[in-house]
Amino acid sequence: MGKQATEMLKGVLEGIVLAILSARPAYGYEITSWLREQGFADIAEGTVYALLVRVEQRGLVDVEKVPSEKGPPRKVYSLNAQGRDHLTEFWRTWSFLTDRLAQLREGQG
Repeated sequence: MGKQATEMLKGVLEGIVLAILSARPAYGYEITSWLREQGFADIAEGTVYALLVRVEQRGLVDVEKVPSEKGPPRKVYSLNAQGRDHLTEFWRTWSFLTDRLAQLREGQG
């Protein structure tokens, strides 16, 4: 992924992670692995963990510590009601932006 794509991804990564969590609870490594499987190979694990800390601090997710076979308990994140509202707003904004970008691309902007 090029520098421009990486910068654009940083701007929407929170929405992507919240969308992942809207499907099912997950822990950080699981989210990073899924992103990489979807072609986001350049995403560093630390980036996802830092984002999870931020969304937790903002009250968008609930966290449960689950025992792990290896090492300390895992923090499993699940989207709560406030997070669902935030995700709804993200999709609304995303739709607005993609509509406007499509208009610009087609020369109607």
